[in-house]
Amino acid sequence: MAGTRLHRALVGAGAVMLALLTACTPGSQATPTGTPIESLTAAPSALSPAPLQAGDWPTYHHDAARTGAALGLPPPGTLHTAWTARLDGAVYGEPLIVRDEVIVATESDTVYALDPADGRIVWQRNVGTPVPGSALPCGDISPLGITGTPVFDPATGLVFAVAEVSGGHHELVGLDAVNGSLVVRREVEPPRGELIAYQQRPALALAGGRVYVAFGGLDGDCSDYIGTVLSVPTTGSGPIGSYVVPTSRLAGIWAPGGPAVDGSRLLVGVGNGASTASFDGSDSILSLDAASLSRTDFFAPETWAQDNARDADLGSMTPVRVGPYVFADGKAGTGYVLDAGHLGGIGGARDEATVCPAFGAPAVTGMTLFVPCEDGLQQVTVSSSGAISLGWRLSLQAAGSPVVGAGAVWVIDYGADELYALDPADGHVQQKVQLNPVPHFVTPTLAAGRVFVGTLDGVTALAGA
Repeated sequence: MAGTRLHRALVGAGAVMLALLTACTPGSQATPTGTPIESLTAAPSALSPAPLQAGDWPTYHHDAARTGAALGLPPPGTLHTAWTARLDGAVYGEPLIVRDEVIVATESDTVYALDPADGRIVWQRNVGTPVPGSALPCGDISPLGITGTPVFDPATGLVFAVAEVSGGHHELVGLDAVNGSLVVRREVEPPRGELIAYQQRPALALAGGRVYVAFGGLDGDCSDYIGTVLSVPTTGSGPIGSYVVPTSRLAGIWAPGGPAVDGSRLLVGVGNGASTASFDGSDSILSLDAASLSRTDFFAPETWAQDNARDADLGSMTPVRVGPYVFADGKAGTGYVLDAGHLGGIGGARDEATVCPAFGAPAVTGMTLFVPCEDGLQQVTVSSSGAISLGWRLSLQAAGSPVVGAGAVWVIDYGADELYALDPADGHVQQKVQLNPVPHFVTPTLAAGRVFVGTLDGVTALAGA
């Protein structure tokens, strides 16, 4: 999370001409400052830093590294549905826990704060009109509003989210976590391609006073888009940095886990690109400098050309740090262990093995991962030498992204709308609970003695008896 105090400044009216960032490597470039949008409801002077509390879950998979691990929580007992909050749209992002409130965003472009005890709405803020499916060139979410998981910034006390609004525009909003007041509102658009073709599905990331926003395309890969990461100051003003994959088309950065923060860099998985002749930066794992968004390192499998040709790439799962290594997997089903200090370029993995076609984000504890497969959950261990070892496997119709805590591995089968609690050691089922219909790639949140799940019509909380 951000480690420096930020100067607070009210976003001024109108566009301000600011210097562009300098391009450092292929695909790294700068975009002009987006136009700050007026009609804010609170001034930054009304805000104050809000340090994280014990039990907070401020970002996707609990922390900026995307470990999905909240250790030290007591087992919840026999689970039952504590409450269900029906909201104004589907909740695709993971629920956050911030200062004893459940923060969620819907596809109707509304951000809510709910009481974790009973689901009562504490505050809500609608930030725009979502795009109807009929106005999109393709896709599988309608309407299309806020899809990526928001992020809470303790340095400003703001919850940030990206809303897709009428016309296919994308706007970053920053809301006061205490009362939902709108403090930051700014257009954030990829610098190339057709705006309507982009979907902001990845979770937002936060580091060093900047919010990182990644973009892929709509389901169906229609129209022209190129995988992009933007870097936006949490103040709402100042230059927007960008990294654009150096391909002519595609190469979406769309995994729901979004960028993983690894010290002073971001780890990003990239989808299939347009080229099968010369390497175009797609089907890869990238190391991006957090300050400049310049590419500092990368890995791509030797099979990148074949992967591009058959849409079998590394963009479907967020890469994560595992000790001195980085673990990656994707649609092709091959797991890779990379040296964290040198990702290896083309074909330079420390080890590789057939694991499973993976989607979402794994959970990590020590040198063990729990990988979300298209048809189950796979335990993977990485040895001190970087070798991959496969452990237990649970068959499911479709595994969401797992998390670890309260004595279990928690995973949702979004093909059957069921939540599982599994023994981390051997994978045996400790509990199984039926849920309301849930979205693809759903992941649960563990906090306040409860399990929170985003559903296609709101949020469900489960508690132990």
